[in-house]
This record gives sequence, C-alpha cells and structure tokens, in this order.
Amino acid sequence: MIDYLPAVMAMLGQAQNRYTDPSAWNRLHAELGIRLPNDYQTLVDAYAPIELNSHVSLHHPATERCNLGDWIQDTARAWSEVPWDDLDPDEDPRLLFGLTELSFGTSNGLWPVASTDRGETLFLTAVDGTLSGILVEDGEGGWAQYKMSFAEWLYRYLVGEDMAGPNTSAFYPGPVKLRRLPMAAGERPEPWSGPERGM
Repeated sequence: MIDYLPAVMAMLGQAQNRYTDPSAWNRLHAELGIRLPNDYQTLVDAYAPIELNSHVSLHHPATERCNLGDWIQDTARAWSEVPWDDLDPDEDPRLLFGLTELSFGTSNGLWPVASTDRGETLFLTAVDGTLSGILVEDGEGGWAQYKMSFAEWLYRYLVGEDMAGPNTSAFYPGPVKLRRLPMAAGERPEPWSGPERGM
C-alpha cells in the first residue's frame, strides 16, 4: 500500500516551506468555518504558491498574491452563480453523484482547493463540515468523483492517470516540473525539476 503524502513529496523534491505559517492556516480555517485536510496543508506549506507540471496550481494562505483564502472564496462565489437548474442532466453533478443540493463553500458543499490551466477545478466534498472525497469539473461541464485523499489524487495525477474524468491524463515522463507562481508584478520565476522518477 502506497503512503501517498511521502510518495508525492518524493516526486516533488525537498520541501521549500517558504511561507509556512500556522497562524495563517488558523485564520483561514476560522474564515472558512471548515478545516482543510492535513495532507493538503502539508503539500501547500511545502511547495505553494506553485504550478506543477505546467498545469496544476496551488495557492498558499500566508501570501498576499495567490492567496488561498481569497482564491477559495472567489471561486466558491463564482460557482455559486452557475444556473444549475438550466444544465443538461449529463452535466448536473447533483444527478451524477446523488447530491441532494449543490452549494459551494458550505458545511455540506464543495470546496475548491486546486485548479489547472486546462480549466479543471478540484473540489473537496463536505458532509456536516467534514471533508471527504473529491469532485473534479473538467472545464467543459464534465464531472468525475474520486473517493481518496488529496495526496492520493495528486500522486495519481502526476503519474499520468485520468484524474478529471476519462481521457484527461496530463502525463509528463521524467521529473515533475515545478514553477513558483509570481509574487510581484513583473516577476518571472524560474522553473526547476523534482528528482528523477524513472518514468
């Protein structure tokens, strides 16, 4: 059995921990009214704000730019404005996954935690304030459900599995490519690579 958190970190290389700040997480959890999973917090603290393999973006709660709390709240607000009753039944996550209601940023709703430049949004699902499982919208109205931790989802994404529905693999052989998200106007952070993966 794979221990996914250390497995992902082994692919990404040594933790940077540039913005680690427990008080930022405490403020974020108080603002959101929910506690994000430990594996997600560990990965965000270790590497974010970052883009992985030119696609997946992770934000951090302790930075002014690419701020995780702002991004979660803005994204949840935007998704809350979608006219869900006008959707084709094949694109309605309520029908696809048996959800009695669809809300974003609530104790029984979906919490956006990551996105890709391909338009995909990754949500953690909450039931009575406890997060468990993942829903991914593929940027084109398709949805996929994954009953796993964030670390497992990211590991499987990086090794090339379809993690936003069928035919959504974004596999790159060799080391994972990492690029810091810019923290100031005009900044162009240099990319680097994780360790060799034998892939």
